[in-house]
Amino acid sequence: MSPTTQGVIVLVITLAVLLSGAPVAFGLGAISIAFILLFQGFDALHVVAETIYGGLHDFTLVSIPMFVMMGAAIGSSPAGRDLYEALDRWLYRVPGGLVISNLGACALFAALTGSSPACCAAIGKMGIPEMRRRGYPDDIATGSICAGGTLGILIPPSITFILYGIATETSIGRLFLAGVLPGLMLTGLFMLWTLFIIWKRGFRAHPAHFRYSWKQKFQSVPKIAPFLAIIIGVMYVLYGGVATPSEAAGVGAALCLVFAVLIYRMWRPLQWWVILRDTTRESVMILMIIAAAVLFGYMLTSLYLTQTLAQAIADAHVNRWVLMAMINLFLLVCGFFIPPAAIILMTAPILYPIIKAAGFDPVWFGVILTINMEIGLIHPPVGLNIYIVSSIAPDVPVTRIMWGTIPYVVCMMLAIVILCVFPEIATWLPDHMMGSAH
Repeated sequence: MSPTTQGVIVLVITLAVLLSGAPVAFGLGAISIAFILLFQGFDALHVVAETIYGGLHDFTLVSIPMFVMMGAAIGSSPAGRDLYEALDRWLYRVPGGLVISNLGACALFAALTGSSPACCAAIGKMGIPEMRRRGYPDDIATGSICAGGTLGILIPPSITFILYGIATETSIGRLFLAGVLPGLMLTGLFMLWTLFIIWKRGFRAHPAHFRYSWKQKFQSVPKIAPFLAIIIGVMYVLYGGVATPSEAAGVGAALCLVFAVLIYRMWRPLQWWVILRDTTRESVMILMIIAAAVLFGYMLTSLYLTQTLAQAIADAHVNRWVLMAMINLFLLVCGFFIPPAAIILMTAPILYPIIKAAGFDPVWFGVILTINMEIGLIHPPVGLNIYIVSSIAPDVPVTRIMWGTIPYVVCMMLAIVILCVFPEIATWLPDHMMGSAH
């Protein structure tokens, strides 16, 4: 059987299993073992355990539960409320200022959690009811939170970047730095769109029930200080040459736990149990997907499917930008049906040699891939953030929330175009701080 025929069979069955609703880790693992047995026989079965062990025997993976714990500790605390209230005090008089406050809070929260669902839930619980109370349309109130939550996987520390770095052996430190400016740019695009649509509709939010004095505004600043301290602390130990990404994640987790105890008095056993339970659940899920994806990658390589695809694209002599457009379209479609972690671990090892051969920077491509994953988070049918927001505002129809996210999807697509035209937005900071990788 030719590699092309094998590839078609693998693709069809993989899509069928993933679209069936089966857990990604079990689905990928079962497919991989089945095809290894089918095409290589039982003699190759011993490599299953070796491949999984080799894929998980990586010190970098320690950073995943640590960053997840950061998000769990901050997400379980009233931190989202404090961020929201502090920014609202400074921006409440600006037209659309409450939405801008929520987007700014999402950006700051993203720099603490590295998780989109945690960011969306923490800010949405405070922001959506308040925006609706002040008269903001439901599509703006819910759509802005859905979009702001996606910043959790772009602004470092990002679990998505960690997975991409592990899958392609790209420097995680460079990926973190590469996400900073695009993350700020995307936040700015979200804010500009919000201001435009509010101006276009002639909408004026209902005024707050009281005015904030300068004293009250400055009293809110200490509420943001702990978050800035954590962000600066993690970035310093990581880029100051003090620690590796895994060790920096440990520092961040420790700081978050300390702040949770000292500032928010989260010392009760039940509160710690919630943090540890959520950390364990998400970490185990991610690590199981990694194990299954490593085995899936071995299966593709052993059947020469990856090499055949790369060679076919090279022989076709496709223009590199046409190729990039095709890759973006492919990732966009995948994001409609498959969770981001699974997409990255399944596709990154396949796409990496292709984009390298086409002359693209792997760090830059990591940012492009992540923005595509962000689109999937606010686009049905997967659209995880849509359903999180729907649980916060159950009386708002899901279709109304979806319509509210469409302009922000356009903003993300525009960000991809801007990064293609000006790749230095992603590559300048890592090259400046860590030296050129070329």
